[in-house]
Amino acid sequence: MSTPNGAARGGIDLGGTKIQAVVVDAGHAVLGQARHPTPTEGGPDDVAAAMAAAMTEAAHQAGVETDALAGVGIGSPGDIDAKAGTVTSARNLPNWEGEFALGPALEHALGTRAHLGNDVQVATDAEFELGAGRPYRSLLGVFWGTGVGGGIVLDGRPWTGRGAAGEIGHVVVRIGGERCGCGRLGCMEAYAGRASMERRARHAQKKGAKTDLFKIMEDRGRTRLMSGIWDRALKRNDPLAVKLVDEAIEALGAAVASAQNVLDVEAIVIGGGLGVRLGEQYAERIAEAMHPHLFDDIHPPAMHVAELGDLGGAIGAALLAQPASGRAV
Repeated sequence: MSTPNGAARGGIDLGGTKIQAVVVDAGHAVLGQARHPTPTEGGPDDVAAAMAAAMTEAAHQAGVETDALAGVGIGSPGDIDAKAGTVTSARNLPNWEGEFALGPALEHALGTRAHLGNDVQVATDAEFELGAGRPYRSLLGVFWGTGVGGGIVLDGRPWTGRGAAGEIGHVVVRIGGERCGCGRLGCMEAYAGRASMERRARHAQKKGAKTDLFKIMEDRGRTRLMSGIWDRALKRNDPLAVKLVDEAIEALGAAVASAQNVLDVEAIVIGGGLGVRLGEQYAERIAEAMHPHLFDDIHPPAMHVAELGDLGGAIGAALLAQPASGRAV
């Protein structure tokens, strides 16, 4: 690990409920990994400290110190300024409304260069370069988890627009519909994002709906309805879980089909906590829900589940820290 190009690289996926860190070698093989819960209180400083702790643990598992890494890539929600290393208004994170210099904070903590990117875009890039998107030149990544994020690859290159492209969770699926976490009405994420689904489940339970969702949550020692809890409830045919997931799939179908009508990509990759956990059967259900809304319904896009699974976001973040010549286009 004497030369930067051959050295191990770090990647951190900053999510609404978890921070996933990996250390990879030049061939993208995972040498070490760590997962820590995302702080629910405090602010950006606390989140940065938890990210540094996760990265340090992953590096030690890989047998290196963080300052020996060639760099660390970070996939973060919010408005990213990669050059300045700042993140503004990171949704689903505690008290992160203003601008925070996340890159410099992590460089100071870890002793190596930090590279910032959008969390969902880097996960999409990883699927394009290393996972389910390898056969294609154009791709839409749909990451179904705490929220619903999107990443776009067009003609072999990431498309980020002016910095905010890919926000598929905020395609409006119902005019004047449910209030989304973003404050607007009728977004797909208001029906399909796990945080919104949990809010709706709690509201329904208070109104008398029968469900085991919260019992499963308590039995698993959780405080939030994680993807695995939804999966268990669905396997038990829990009526509220089935109803809310049916509504989520209906919303996903409308929003993803609308994006497809604009972009006409070759393939859709479904990732994120819920997307990966629920797997192929539910990806097929999303494809079926898209069909009535597709303009070109004779040639639907190929539909895949993310191959890189839970580590895809962190592996994608590590791509940000590789030498520019190693980037697939």
